[in-house]
Amino acid sequence: MGEKTRYSEAELVEFKEIILLKLDKARNDYELLKDSITHGESNDTQDTSPTFKVLEEGAATLSKEEAGKLAQRQLKFIQHLQAALVRIENKTYGICRVTGKLIKPERLRAVPHATLSIDAKQAQ
Repeated sequence: MGEKTRYSEAELVEFKEIILLKLDKARNDYELLKDSITHGESNDTQDTSPTFKVLEEGAATLSKEEAGKLAQRQLKFIQHLQAALVRIENKTYGICRVTGKLIKPERLRAVPHATLSIDAKQAQ
């Protein structure tokens, strides 16, 4: 029997469950970051005295910028996870886009949106 060329249905179901859990958590984290940027549910210096506003304005701006960058990264992560779900539906999930061989299941459990095997990633 030759080398496997794709994962079985049972294995794809396992990976899909992992991805869906990570996707749910990622979406929750994204919403929290988005709320912190827009002050969705906030009791910050906007409802206190003007003196506090002046003192904390710089820190608040920096914090918003950091939250914005984190939100962008989180959104990109969500998109990668959604693309992984599409690959599962297309039965191409877990196949290295450089070598064409299966990515090790341990790597996919750790990084479920991976499209490169360890060897291909290191060669990059």
